[in-house]
Amino acid sequence: MSQTTTRPQQRRRRLPFLAVFGPGLVVMLADTEVGSIITASQSGVAWGYRLLLLQFILMPILYVVQELTVRLGIFTGKGHGELIRDTFGKGWAWLSAAGLAVATVGALLSEFSGVAGVGELYGVPRGVTLTLAVVFLLVVAFTGSYRRVERVAIALGLFEFVFFGIAFVSHPSLTAIADQTFRPALGNAGYMYLVAANIGAVIMPWMIFYQQSAVADKKLTPADFKYARWDTAIGAVVTQLVMAAVLVATAATIGRHDPTASLNSVGDIANALTPFLGVTVGKLVFGIGVLGAALVAAIVASLALAWGLGEVAGYRRSLEDHPLQAKWFYGVYAACLIMGAVLVAVVPNLVILNIAVEVMNALLLPLVLGFLVMLGLYALPPHLKLKGWYMAVTIFLSVITASLGVYGGLTGAGLF
Repeated sequence: MSQTTTRPQQRRRRLPFLAVFGPGLVVMLADTEVGSIITASQSGVAWGYRLLLLQFILMPILYVVQELTVRLGIFTGKGHGELIRDTFGKGWAWLSAAGLAVATVGALLSEFSGVAGVGELYGVPRGVTLTLAVVFLLVVAFTGSYRRVERVAIALGLFEFVFFGIAFVSHPSLTAIADQTFRPALGNAGYMYLVAANIGAVIMPWMIFYQQSAVADKKLTPADFKYARWDTAIGAVVTQLVMAAVLVATAATIGRHDPTASLNSVGDIANALTPFLGVTVGKLVFGIGVLGAALVAAIVASLALAWGLGEVAGYRRSLEDHPLQAKWFYGVYAACLIMGAVLVAVVPNLVILNIAVEVMNALLLPLVLGFLVMLGLYALPPHLKLKGWYMAVTIFLSVITASLGVYGGLTGAGLF
Protein backbone atom coordinates (compact mmCIF):
# COMPACT_ATOMS: atom_id res chain seq x y z
CA MET A 1 0.00 0.00 0.00
CA SER A 2 1.35 3.41 -0.93
CA GLN A 3 2.46 5.63 1.95
CA THR A 4 2.02 8.84 -0.04
CA THR A 5 -0.88 11.16 0.64
CA THR A 6 -2.34 13.98 -1.38
CA ARG A 7 -2.24 17.59 -0.23
CA PRO A 8 -6.01 17.70 0.58
CA GLN A 9 -5.61 14.54 2.67
CA GLN A 10 -2.67 16.06 4.54
CA ARG A 11 -4.67 19.25 5.15
CA ARG A 12 -7.62 17.23 6.42
CA ARG A 13 -5.42 15.36 8.89
CA ARG A 14 -3.77 18.48 10.29
CA LEU A 15 -6.72 20.88 10.17
CA PRO A 16 -9.82 18.67 10.05
CA PHE A 17 -12.37 21.38 10.82
CA LEU A 18 -11.00 23.85 8.28
CA ALA A 19 -10.88 21.12 5.62
CA VAL A 20 -14.55 20.25 6.19
CA PHE A 21 -15.72 23.82 6.86
CA GLY A 22 -17.71 25.43 4.05
CA PRO A 23 -21.00 23.92 2.87
CA GLY A 24 -22.87 24.77 6.08
CA LEU A 25 -21.64 28.34 6.26
CA VAL A 26 -22.20 28.97 2.54
CA VAL A 27 -25.79 27.73 2.59
CA MET A 28 -26.54 29.73 5.75
CA LEU A 29 -25.05 32.93 4.34
CA ALA A 30 -27.19 32.37 1.25
CA ASP A 31 -30.15 31.89 3.58
CA THR A 32 -29.95 35.57 4.52
CA GLU A 33 -30.72 36.60 0.94
CA VAL A 34 -32.47 39.66 -0.41
CA GLY A 35 -36.00 38.42 0.25
CA SER A 36 -34.99 37.51 3.80
CA ILE A 37 -33.50 40.95 4.38
CA ILE A 38 -36.65 42.66 3.11
CA THR A 39 -38.79 40.33 5.24
CA ALA A 40 -36.75 41.15 8.36
CA SER A 41 -36.94 44.85 7.51
CA GLN A 42 -40.72 44.77 7.10
CA SER A 43 -40.97 42.84 10.37
CA GLY A 44 -39.03 45.50 12.25
CA VAL A 45 -40.88 48.42 10.71
CA ALA A 46 -44.39 47.01 11.10
CA TRP A 47 -44.03 45.27 14.47
CA GLY A 48 -40.97 46.70 16.18
CA TYR A 49 -39.23 43.92 18.09
CA ARG A 50 -42.24 41.59 18.33
CA LEU A 51 -40.79 39.23 15.71
CA LEU A 52 -37.28 39.29 17.17
CA LEU A 53 -37.76 36.24 19.38
CA LEU A 54 -38.82 34.22 16.33
CA GLN A 55 -35.35 34.72 14.81
CA PHE A 56 -33.77 32.95 17.78
CA ILE A 57 -36.42 30.23 17.98
CA LEU A 58 -35.65 29.38 14.35
CA MET A 59 -31.94 28.76 15.09
CA PRO A 60 -32.30 25.21 16.47
CA ILE A 61 -35.01 24.39 13.92
CA LEU A 62 -32.72 25.45 11.08
CA TYR A 63 -29.88 23.40 12.55
CA VAL A 64 -32.00 20.25 12.91
CA VAL A 65 -33.17 20.50 9.28
CA GLN A 66 -29.75 21.16 7.77
CA GLU A 67 -27.95 18.66 10.05
CA LEU A 68 -30.18 15.96 8.63
CA THR A 69 -29.14 16.94 5.10
CA VAL A 70 -25.49 16.67 6.17
CA ARG A 71 -26.11 13.25 7.70
CA LEU A 72 -27.83 12.04 4.53
CA GLY A 73 -25.12 13.43 2.25
CA ILE A 74 -22.19 12.01 4.18
CA PHE A 75 -23.53 8.55 4.98
CA THR A 76 -25.20 7.85 1.64
CA GLY A 77 -22.84 9.78 -0.64
CA LYS A 78 -25.87 10.96 -2.62
CA GLY A 79 -27.51 14.29 -3.26
CA HIS A 80 -31.07 14.99 -2.11
CA GLY A 81 -32.81 14.39 -5.44
CA GLU A 82 -30.89 11.19 -6.15
CA LEU A 83 -31.68 9.84 -2.70
CA ILE A 84 -35.41 10.53 -3.10
CA ARG A 85 -35.34 8.83 -6.51
CA ASP A 86 -33.52 5.76 -5.22
CA THR A 87 -35.63 5.49 -2.06
CA PHE A 88 -39.14 6.41 -3.21
CA GLY A 89 -39.04 6.33 -7.02
CA LYS A 90 -38.76 8.75 -9.94
CA GLY A 91 -42.27 10.18 -9.61
CA TRP A 92 -41.65 11.46 -6.08
CA ALA A 93 -38.21 12.68 -7.10
CA TRP A 94 -39.66 14.77 -9.95
CA LEU A 95 -42.29 16.19 -7.59
CA SER A 96 -39.54 17.27 -5.21
CA ALA A 97 -37.55 18.73 -8.11
CA ALA A 98 -40.62 20.69 -9.23
CA GLY A 99 -40.89 22.27 -5.80
CA LEU A 100 -37.18 23.06 -5.97
CA ALA A 101 -37.59 24.72 -9.38
CA VAL A 102 -40.44 26.94 -8.18
CA ALA A 103 -38.47 28.02 -5.10
CA THR A 104 -35.33 28.64 -7.14
CA VAL A 105 -37.10 30.88 -9.65
CA GLY A 106 -38.61 32.87 -6.78
CA ALA A 107 -35.22 33.17 -5.10
CA LEU A 108 -33.49 34.40 -8.25
CA LEU A 109 -36.14 37.06 -8.83
CA SER A 110 -35.43 38.31 -5.30
CA GLU A 111 -31.64 38.19 -5.70
CA PHE A 112 -31.51 39.99 -9.03
CA SER A 113 -34.07 42.54 -7.86
CA GLY A 114 -31.66 43.24 -5.01
CA VAL A 115 -28.66 43.49 -7.32
CA ALA A 116 -30.54 45.88 -9.61
CA GLY A 117 -31.72 47.91 -6.61
CA VAL A 118 -28.18 48.41 -5.34
CA GLY A 119 -27.08 49.64 -8.76
CA GLU A 120 -30.01 52.03 -9.00
CA LEU A 121 -29.02 53.60 -5.68
CA TYR A 122 -26.06 55.05 -7.60
CA GLY A 123 -27.77 55.68 -10.91
CA VAL A 124 -26.47 52.58 -12.69
CA PRO A 125 -29.05 51.20 -15.17
CA ARG A 126 -30.37 47.81 -14.12
CA GLY A 127 -29.39 46.29 -17.45
CA VAL A 128 -25.73 47.10 -16.80
CA THR A 129 -25.80 45.90 -13.18
CA LEU A 130 -27.57 42.66 -14.02
CA THR A 131 -25.26 41.88 -16.95
CA LEU A 132 -22.16 42.36 -14.80
CA ALA A 133 -23.63 40.19 -12.05
CA VAL A 134 -24.50 37.33 -14.42
CA VAL A 135 -21.09 37.42 -16.11
CA PHE A 136 -19.36 37.35 -12.72
CA LEU A 137 -21.44 34.41 -11.49
CA LEU A 138 -20.86 32.45 -14.70
CA VAL A 139 -17.11 33.00 -14.52
CA VAL A 140 -17.04 31.85 -10.88
CA ALA A 141 -18.58 28.47 -11.72
CA PHE A 142 -17.22 27.86 -15.23
CA THR A 143 -13.57 28.51 -14.39
CA GLY A 144 -13.39 27.01 -10.93
CA SER A 145 -13.71 23.89 -8.86
CA TYR A 146 -16.03 23.18 -5.96
CA ARG A 147 -13.49 24.51 -3.45
CA ARG A 148 -12.96 27.74 -5.41
CA VAL A 149 -16.69 28.37 -5.80
CA GLU A 150 -17.11 27.77 -2.07
CA ARG A 151 -14.39 30.29 -1.20
CA VAL A 152 -15.89 32.95 -3.45
CA ALA A 153 -19.33 32.33 -1.95
CA ILE A 154 -18.03 32.69 1.61
CA ALA A 155 -16.16 35.89 0.70
CA LEU A 156 -19.34 37.38 -0.79
CA GLY A 157 -21.45 36.28 2.14
CA LEU A 158 -19.15 37.89 4.70
CA PHE A 159 -20.30 41.29 3.41
CA GLU A 160 -23.53 40.56 5.29
CA PHE A 161 -21.67 41.22 8.53
CA VAL A 162 -22.09 44.95 7.86
CA PHE A 163 -25.65 44.55 9.17
CA PHE A 164 -24.25 44.10 12.68
CA GLY A 165 -22.64 47.52 12.37
CA ILE A 166 -25.86 49.02 11.03
CA ALA A 167 -27.78 47.60 14.00
CA PHE A 168 -25.22 49.06 16.42
CA VAL A 169 -25.26 52.59 14.99
CA SER A 170 -29.07 52.59 14.90
CA HIS A 171 -29.00 52.84 18.74
CA PRO A 172 -31.88 50.48 19.55
CA SER A 173 -33.67 50.95 22.85
CA LEU A 174 -32.95 48.03 25.20
CA THR A 175 -36.10 48.92 27.12
CA ALA A 176 -38.22 48.67 23.97
CA ILE A 177 -36.57 45.36 23.03
CA ALA A 178 -37.29 43.89 26.47
CA ASP A 179 -40.86 45.21 26.39
CA GLN A 180 -41.82 44.01 22.90
CA THR A 181 -39.83 40.82 22.31
CA PHE A 182 -42.17 38.64 24.38
CA ARG A 183 -45.40 40.26 23.19
CA PRO A 184 -46.39 38.49 19.96
CA ALA A 185 -49.58 39.43 18.11
CA LEU A 186 -50.66 35.92 17.13
CA GLY A 187 -54.28 36.98 16.57
CA ASN A 188 -53.36 39.51 13.87
CA ALA A 189 -53.47 38.31 10.24
CA GLY A 190 -50.74 40.72 9.13
CA TYR A 191 -48.47 39.54 11.93
CA MET A 192 -49.06 35.89 11.07
CA TYR A 193 -48.30 36.58 7.41
CA LEU A 194 -44.90 37.92 8.45
CA VAL A 195 -44.42 34.93 10.76
CA ALA A 196 -44.90 32.68 7.72
CA ALA A 197 -42.58 34.89 5.65
CA ASN A 198 -39.86 34.68 8.30
CA ILE A 199 -40.17 30.90 8.48
CA GLY A 200 -40.02 30.67 4.69
CA ALA A 201 -37.01 33.00 4.73
CA VAL A 202 -35.13 30.54 6.93
CA ILE A 203 -35.99 27.08 5.55
CA MET A 204 -35.94 26.94 1.75
CA PRO A 205 -35.99 23.93 -0.61
CA TRP A 206 -32.82 24.96 -2.42
CA MET A 207 -30.87 25.08 0.86
CA ILE A 208 -31.57 21.41 1.52
CA PHE A 209 -30.68 20.36 -2.03
CA TYR A 210 -27.54 22.51 -2.05
CA GLN A 211 -26.02 21.38 1.24
CA GLN A 212 -26.59 17.68 0.67
CA SER A 213 -25.20 17.89 -2.86
CA ALA A 214 -22.27 20.06 -1.75
CA VAL A 215 -21.37 17.55 0.95
CA ALA A 216 -21.40 14.80 -1.67
CA ASP A 217 -19.46 16.88 -4.23
CA LYS A 218 -16.86 17.79 -1.60
CA LYS A 219 -16.55 14.05 -0.86
CA LEU A 220 -16.88 14.37 2.89
CA THR A 221 -16.57 11.07 4.76
CA PRO A 222 -18.07 9.72 8.00
CA ALA A 223 -14.91 10.89 9.77
CA ASP A 224 -15.89 14.45 8.82
CA PHE A 225 -19.40 14.27 10.26
CA LYS A 226 -18.60 15.91 13.60
CA TYR A 227 -16.94 18.89 11.94
CA ALA A 228 -19.66 19.18 9.30
CA ARG A 229 -22.22 19.46 12.10
CA TRP A 230 -20.22 22.25 13.71
CA ASP A 231 -20.04 23.99 10.33
CA THR A 232 -23.83 23.79 10.11
CA ALA A 233 -24.38 24.94 13.72
CA ILE A 234 -22.13 27.98 13.30
CA GLY A 235 -23.90 28.89 10.07
CA ALA A 236 -27.35 28.57 11.68
CA VAL A 237 -26.39 30.97 14.47
CA VAL A 238 -24.72 33.47 12.13
CA THR A 239 -27.57 33.68 9.62
CA GLN A 240 -30.21 34.24 12.31
CA LEU A 241 -28.07 36.87 14.03
CA VAL A 242 -27.88 38.70 10.69
CA MET A 243 -31.67 38.52 10.37
CA ALA A 244 -32.02 39.82 13.93
CA ALA A 245 -29.59 42.67 13.20
CA VAL A 246 -31.62 43.79 10.16
CA LEU A 247 -34.85 43.64 12.17
CA VAL A 248 -33.34 45.62 15.06
CA ALA A 249 -31.89 48.27 12.76
CA THR A 250 -35.15 48.94 10.95
CA ALA A 251 -37.26 48.75 14.13
CA ALA A 252 -35.01 51.30 15.85
CA THR A 253 -35.07 53.73 12.95
CA ILE A 254 -37.85 53.49 10.37
CA GLY A 255 -40.23 51.55 12.62
CA ARG A 256 -39.87 54.08 15.41
CA HIS A 257 -40.44 57.16 13.25
CA ASP A 258 -42.44 55.95 10.22
CA PRO A 259 -44.06 52.54 10.92
CA THR A 260 -46.30 52.80 7.83
CA ALA A 261 -43.34 53.13 5.44
CA SER A 262 -43.45 50.94 2.33
CA LEU A 263 -40.29 48.83 2.05
CA ASN A 264 -40.81 46.63 -0.98
CA SER A 265 -37.32 47.04 -2.42
CA VAL A 266 -33.70 47.54 -1.47
CA GLY A 267 -33.91 51.16 -2.59
CA ASP A 268 -36.91 51.80 -0.33
CA ILE A 269 -35.07 50.45 2.71
CA ALA A 270 -31.79 52.24 1.98
CA ASN A 271 -33.51 55.58 1.36
CA ALA A 272 -35.63 55.18 4.48
CA LEU A 273 -32.52 54.48 6.58
CA THR A 274 -30.60 57.49 5.26
CA PRO A 275 -32.30 60.19 7.43
CA PHE A 276 -31.44 58.23 10.58
CA LEU A 277 -28.05 56.68 9.78
CA GLY A 278 -26.61 58.98 7.11
CA VAL A 279 -25.83 58.39 3.46
CA THR A 280 -22.75 56.24 4.07
CA VAL A 281 -24.51 53.69 6.26
CA GLY A 282 -27.92 54.03 4.65
CA LYS A 283 -26.78 53.52 1.08
CA LEU A 284 -23.16 52.40 0.77
CA VAL A 285 -22.89 50.01 3.71
CA PHE A 286 -26.43 48.66 3.39
CA GLY A 287 -25.92 48.24 -0.35
CA ILE A 288 -22.71 46.25 0.19
CA GLY A 289 -24.49 43.90 2.56
CA VAL A 290 -27.38 43.35 0.17
CA LEU A 291 -25.08 42.81 -2.81
CA GLY A 292 -23.09 40.16 -0.96
CA ALA A 293 -26.28 38.44 0.18
CA ALA A 294 -27.78 38.50 -3.33
CA LEU A 295 -24.74 37.11 -5.11
CA VAL A 296 -24.04 34.26 -2.70
CA ALA A 297 -27.73 33.27 -2.74
CA ALA A 298 -27.81 33.37 -6.56
CA ILE A 299 -24.85 30.97 -6.67
CA VAL A 300 -26.36 28.58 -4.14
CA ALA A 301 -29.91 28.55 -5.55
CA SER A 302 -28.74 28.04 -9.14
CA LEU A 303 -26.30 25.29 -8.19
CA ALA A 304 -28.99 23.62 -6.08
CA LEU A 305 -31.32 23.37 -9.09
CA ALA A 306 -28.51 22.22 -11.40
CA TRP A 307 -27.54 19.51 -8.92
CA GLY A 308 -31.13 18.58 -8.07
CA LEU A 309 -32.30 18.15 -11.66
CA GLY A 310 -29.14 16.20 -12.44
CA GLU A 311 -29.73 13.85 -9.54
CA VAL A 312 -33.26 13.11 -10.74
CA ALA A 313 -32.57 13.05 -14.49
CA GLY A 314 -29.21 11.31 -14.18
CA TYR A 315 -26.96 13.71 -16.09
CA ARG A 316 -23.35 14.34 -15.07
CA ARG A 317 -23.12 16.93 -12.30
CA SER A 318 -20.09 18.21 -10.46
CA LEU A 319 -18.13 21.41 -10.18
CA GLU A 320 -15.05 19.23 -10.52
CA ASP A 321 -16.08 18.41 -14.09
CA HIS A 322 -15.13 20.62 -17.03
CA PRO A 323 -18.15 22.42 -18.57
CA LEU A 324 -17.76 20.35 -21.74
CA GLN A 325 -17.97 17.17 -19.65
CA ALA A 326 -21.11 18.25 -17.77
CA LYS A 327 -22.98 20.35 -20.31
CA TRP A 328 -26.42 19.92 -18.77
CA PHE A 329 -25.21 20.77 -15.27
CA TYR A 330 -23.52 24.00 -16.31
CA GLY A 331 -26.29 24.71 -18.80
CA VAL A 332 -28.99 24.62 -16.09
CA TYR A 333 -26.85 26.83 -13.84
CA ALA A 334 -26.37 29.38 -16.62
CA ALA A 335 -30.02 29.26 -17.73
CA CYS A 336 -31.20 29.97 -14.16
CA LEU A 337 -29.04 33.06 -13.87
CA ILE A 338 -29.83 34.43 -17.31
CA MET A 339 -33.58 33.83 -17.00
CA GLY A 340 -33.71 35.47 -13.56
CA ALA A 341 -31.77 38.51 -14.74
CA VAL A 342 -33.87 38.94 -17.89
CA LEU A 343 -37.15 38.74 -15.96
CA VAL A 344 -36.03 41.37 -13.47
CA ALA A 345 -34.74 43.58 -16.30
CA VAL A 346 -37.99 43.57 -18.27
CA VAL A 347 -40.46 43.51 -15.35
CA PRO A 348 -39.07 45.97 -12.79
CA ASN A 349 -41.98 45.75 -10.31
CA LEU A 350 -41.15 42.12 -9.47
CA VAL A 351 -39.47 43.51 -6.35
CA ILE A 352 -42.88 43.59 -4.65
CA LEU A 353 -42.88 39.79 -4.72
CA ASN A 354 -40.02 39.48 -2.23
CA ILE A 355 -42.12 38.73 0.86
CA ALA A 356 -44.60 36.68 -1.18
CA VAL A 357 -41.69 34.46 -2.29
CA GLU A 358 -40.80 33.75 1.35
CA VAL A 359 -44.44 32.90 2.12
CA MET A 360 -44.42 30.56 -0.88
CA ASN A 361 -41.38 28.82 0.65
CA ALA A 362 -43.36 28.39 3.87
CA LEU A 363 -46.26 26.83 1.94
CA LEU A 364 -43.83 24.32 0.41
CA LEU A 365 -42.56 23.18 3.81
CA PRO A 366 -44.88 20.14 4.18
CA LEU A 367 -43.43 18.73 0.95
CA VAL A 368 -39.83 19.70 1.71
CA LEU A 369 -39.69 18.63 5.35
CA GLY A 370 -41.84 15.58 4.67
CA PHE A 371 -39.30 14.19 2.19
CA LEU A 372 -36.40 15.08 4.48
CA VAL A 373 -37.85 13.32 7.54
CA MET A 374 -38.85 10.25 5.51
CA LEU A 375 -35.30 9.98 4.16
CA GLY A 376 -34.01 10.25 7.71
CA LEU A 377 -36.23 7.32 8.66
CA TYR A 378 -35.66 5.04 5.67
CA ALA A 379 -32.52 5.97 3.67
CA LEU A 380 -29.80 5.95 6.32
CA PRO A 381 -27.85 2.97 7.71
CA PRO A 382 -29.66 1.45 10.73
CA HIS A 383 -27.41 3.00 13.39
CA LEU A 384 -27.80 6.49 11.90
CA LYS A 385 -31.53 6.56 11.20
CA LEU A 386 -33.72 8.96 13.13
CA LYS A 387 -34.81 7.16 16.28
CA GLY A 388 -35.59 7.69 19.93
CA TRP A 389 -35.81 11.18 21.38
CA TYR A 390 -34.00 12.79 18.43
CA MET A 391 -36.53 11.33 15.99
CA ALA A 392 -39.36 12.67 18.17
CA VAL A 393 -37.78 16.13 18.36
CA THR A 394 -37.10 16.25 14.60
CA ILE A 395 -40.63 15.20 13.67
CA PHE A 396 -42.19 17.55 16.25
CA LEU A 397 -40.18 20.58 15.06
CA SER A 398 -40.88 19.74 11.41
CA VAL A 399 -44.64 19.41 11.94
CA ILE A 400 -44.89 22.56 14.06
CA THR A 401 -42.75 24.61 11.65
CA ALA A 402 -44.58 23.45 8.52
CA SER A 403 -48.01 23.89 10.16
CA LEU A 404 -47.21 27.38 11.43
CA GLY A 405 -45.80 28.39 8.06
CA VAL A 406 -48.87 27.17 6.15
CA TYR A 407 -51.31 28.59 8.72
CA GLY A 408 -49.58 31.98 8.75
CA GLY A 409 -49.42 32.16 4.97
CA LEU A 410 -53.06 31.24 4.42
CA THR A 411 -54.26 33.46 7.29
CA GLY A 412 -52.31 36.45 6.04
CA ALA A 413 -53.70 35.94 2.55
CA GLY A 414 -57.24 35.83 3.95
CA LEU A 415 -57.75 32.20 2.95
CA PHE A 416 -57.96 30.70 6.42
